[in-house]
Amino acid sequence: MTDPMRRLAMLAAIGTLLVLLVAGGLALLDWTPVGLADATRLTAFVASLCLAGALWLLAVVIVRQGRLPPRSLWLVLGIAVAMRLLTLTAPPVLSSDMYRYVWDGRVQLAGGINPYRYLPSADELAFLRDDAVYPHINRADYAHTVYPPAAQAIFALAAAVTSGVFGMKLMIAAFDALAIVALILLLRVAGRDPAQLLIYAWMPLPVWEFAGNAHIDGATAGLLALALLVAVRGRSIWTGILLAVATLTKFLPAVVLPAFWRPRDWRLPIAFAVTLAVFYLPYSLVGWRVLGFLTGYLSEEGVADGHGIFLLDLVGAVVTLPAWAPTVYLALLLAVLGLLGARFAFTTELPAAAGPRVLLQSRQAVVLGAVLLVAVSPHYPWYLGWLAPLACLAPLPSVLWMLAAAPILAHGSFEYLAVPGAVYIPAAILAAIDLRRRLPAPPQVLRSAQ
Repeated sequence: MTDPMRRLAMLAAIGTLLVLLVAGGLALLDWTPVGLADATRLTAFVASLCLAGALWLLAVVIVRQGRLPPRSLWLVLGIAVAMRLLTLTAPPVLSSDMYRYVWDGRVQLAGGINPYRYLPSADELAFLRDDAVYPHINRADYAHTVYPPAAQAIFALAAAVTSGVFGMKLMIAAFDALAIVALILLLRVAGRDPAQLLIYAWMPLPVWEFAGNAHIDGATAGLLALALLVAVRGRSIWTGILLAVATLTKFLPAVVLPAFWRPRDWRLPIAFAVTLAVFYLPYSLVGWRVLGFLTGYLSEEGVADGHGIFLLDLVGAVVTLPAWAPTVYLALLLAVLGLLGARFAFTTELPAAAGPRVLLQSRQAVVLGAVLLVAVSPHYPWYLGWLAPLACLAPLPSVLWMLAAAPILAHGSFEYLAVPGAVYIPAAILAAIDLRRRLPAPPQVLRSAQ
């Protein structure tokens, strides 16, 4: 058996185990929608996710050792589809966010009602309540929707095509499929083995959080992958539009803008700004309420007072931090991201060749995204999912670790620091090692720049 064939056989075995772990995880959850009260079974479920993450990392190492036989892509796709079919047919688990998506879409289709105007518990919306969706909506009696306008458009489209939970799952699965198709094309453009698609397609995070729980982050991932594909073809206006739409699904992806923009390009930022305005305009009659529960959510999650930020919480466990510490921390974070973005935009030329260009933009985007996420340390695994397609093209060890370990965040709150610490501390250490080594740009980029 040749070396490529031996590695392909190993990947086939790993892929089979990953499918079995998904089936086993669903069995542990007993196909129970929204939550799992049995702590022992929840621990076992998270342990299965950790094992899946370790197997996925092993598969990433194997696939990056060299090219595989041409038909290996079909194995990658077959395993990816098998895992997604399992989670797609299951009810949402460990998160009730999807029910809010369905509700927001339903509200918009009911005579064009602005989803930012009323609470789900408002009398004006009583006629929309049912036993399948409404009882599962989180914060129904005190929080207006927190999701931005592009997300709302997706919710409305899903409700118009197929109402209910399964329709929303199909919608997010379509964006997940979009990411897969775009990545296949991007890997070929970059001169990489298309089988490296498994870096995204076999990752447990999209399998559970996009196909399974239908988190809107799956739409963000698909839009970012499409933005990369459009950008590599030099379509500045469409790149700006897609980046704006991605930003208006979850806000966080705005941080990658400097990876795509260069000072001489005036079309991209204008397209970005105009798209933001166009999406907000239909909802703007409610004034500042168009931001929904955003400030309340940041307060609940401890971002405003620093309690929900892992690095601050870690320091706070040793010394007493002053009240102004979170403000200074967030200001420093913005400064670091601003300096890093300026360095990328103003000191790095984008190669004219498509392959080196996509590798450079992916690497810069994933660095910006990773810095933001490590600094703000989200409490939920799906918040990291939009990095997945970028990591497929720029597989930095720190980011791969973060994406593999993210599912353990489902186990508990930040009151127990070991849970987020297992995700963010190794990621920060690996990132520091990368910086210390001062990893050079990909050879193609260097040659293009010379």
